[in-house]
Amino acid sequence: MATPGAPRRFCRCACFCSENLYVARYGLHLRFRGKQQLLRDYGPTLRDRGCVSPKDFQQLLAELEQEVERRRQLGQESAARKALIAGSYRPARPEVYASLQDVALAPEFLAAAEYSASPGADLKGLLQRLETLSEEKRIYRVPVFTASFCQALLEELEHFEQSDLPKGRPNTMNNYGVLLHELGLDEPLVTPLRERFLQPLMALLYPEYRGGPLDSHRAFVVKYAPGQDRELAYHYDNAELTLNVALGKAFTGGALYFGGLFQAPAALTEPLEVEHVVGQGILHRGGQLHGARPLGTGERWNLVVWLRASAVRNRLCPMCCRKPDLVDDEGFGDGFTREEPTTVDVCMLT
Repeated sequence: MATPGAPRRFCRCACFCSENLYVARYGLHLRFRGKQQLLRDYGPTLRDRGCVSPKDFQQLLAELEQEVERRRQLGQESAARKALIAGSYRPARPEVYASLQDVALAPEFLAAAEYSASPGADLKGLLQRLETLSEEKRIYRVPVFTASFCQALLEELEHFEQSDLPKGRPNTMNNYGVLLHELGLDEPLVTPLRERFLQPLMALLYPEYRGGPLDSHRAFVVKYAPGQDRELAYHYDNAELTLNVALGKAFTGGALYFGGLFQAPAALTEPLEVEHVVGQGILHRGGQLHGARPLGTGERWNLVVWLRASAVRNRLCPMCCRKPDLVDDEGFGDGFTREEPTTVDVCMLT
């Protein structure tokens, strides 16, 4: 149990360094524990995807070993970058670092969150304030930020991108973008967004997560542009719930597409395709398989917030589907805690 008044210590699951290692060249997420295991588990599949020569395989081994080491050092290196940025970076738009104000939020989002927190609020009433993209998949859309706030945030992100300060990868699949906690935007922007607005709204949309609060997050901005990342392979998120907000700029293509839940995957015959609308956020379950179509023209920047509930993931890690083997980590880690969680019926989540 945590000591009363002490800050909570968040953890990651040890599987982070061995499971779901993404190899873009072959379009595969791999489990990796060594050469022989890799050959045994994936040999035929790798050959079918083009890994045919000893040189190909040695290159793959080197890439996987490098990625494992990167993941092991990730927390410490991220904390070091955050400290360096805090001491050296001069923002272009300092107002985005002020505590989140209602003026930055779209009226529709404010209304939906206010309704969700009101006595007697129910799902039917909330759905009248959102756009339902798929009733079956429970995917929704709502304006989140005003156009002026999107513009200010985008200008700040581009200013940081052009600096010579070190930048971490947003996640294990995207190569271009910004980790918001490293830039110092977690506390003023993302935490109040989660606690004040998303928590009550998501509790109505996805009542299976009411057994415990959304008590942590991982927030990042991804960038798609010619010569950089242009698309995103089919995957699911390391989150209970996800918010994905289009910030800009002008672009064509890049639509999201959704299949089934990773717990019960099915052939991707008729995916749900969703076009991005600047300022609007797409809400979905983290386990919903999805990807992004290739960018056509321009640049696309999206804010992605992975919302996590320790009461859920402390019982079952969504990445290895086992009881998590906890390892202390920096910041919010991957949202696991060592405290005894509030009871949640994990069977409801599928």
